[in-house]
Amino acid sequence: MTSLSPSHTSELVLGAVAYDQKVVPIWDGFLQYFRTRGLAFDYVLFSNYERQVEAHLRGHIHVAWNSPLAWLQTERAAARLGRRAEAICMRDSDRDLRSVILVRSDGGINLVADLRGKIVAVGARDSPQATLIPLSDLADQGLVLDRDFEARAFDVLVGKHGDHIGGERDAVRALLRGEADAACILDANHLAFARDGSIPPSSARVLTQTRAYDHCNFTVLDGDQPENVARFRELLLAMSYGDPEVRPLLDLEGLKEWVPGRVSGYAQLSAAVDRFGTIDTFVAGVEALCT
Repeated sequence: MTSLSPSHTSELVLGAVAYDQKVVPIWDGFLQYFRTRGLAFDYVLFSNYERQVEAHLRGHIHVAWNSPLAWLQTERAAARLGRRAEAICMRDSDRDLRSVILVRSDGGINLVADLRGKIVAVGARDSPQATLIPLSDLADQGLVLDRDFEARAFDVLVGKHGDHIGGERDAVRALLRGEADAACILDANHLAFARDGSIPPSSARVLTQTRAYDHCNFTVLDGDQPENVARFRELLLAMSYGDPEVRPLLDLEGLKEWVPGRVSGYAQLSAAVDRFGTIDTFVAGVEALCT
């Protein structure tokens, strides 16, 4: 990878993960938007969040469009390196999400306790919304993974932290085929799968849902191009859904407006990764690489 460290460029360089083909037109559009408003801006795409987090901590990029798990990876690794990570902006649609656990309508499961001894289908093992948060929520309700029930993971595109929803779709298919007794998915995907026919009417119902949590954010590290970062954030917050220039980009990225970043919504995921030890090895490894 070519070094794009702050000492070698005056551009603000953003990193994003290529989880879908639409990522390229999204960031090409934002690139033009920022440049025409006087912000020297470029972006780099990564195949997975772990590469992106490492590149950020090494100074190859200045801003990262992070999944919630990548935020925790960055925040924890940065702290161990004596640095501070900040979530500066997020989508309105990143706030107050929930995961649901679906069961078949005719499956005879009416209480969370009825999942004891059953198979629960989940998404990719690094998916916050379809694996980590719902499994931790079940543990909070007294059902411990591998003791009280079995999880069957659908590891579609591991490294993209569940941004690709193929694992959730496969989990639902396993549920409907009778290969699993429950399936964990994002509530918004539950609605989307019902609309596109992936979940036929009356075939499944929600057994339980998690508390609200937050999703992606733009992450920066202390001292990295503060003036450009401030201008980047200002331009994001000024974007209007009523502006015909930016509305198609906002639609592609799934939001109506950018809002200030917050980190209170990551408490559930933080507890989940502590419970399962999900990012411990990675954080320690990144610390060693960047020391």
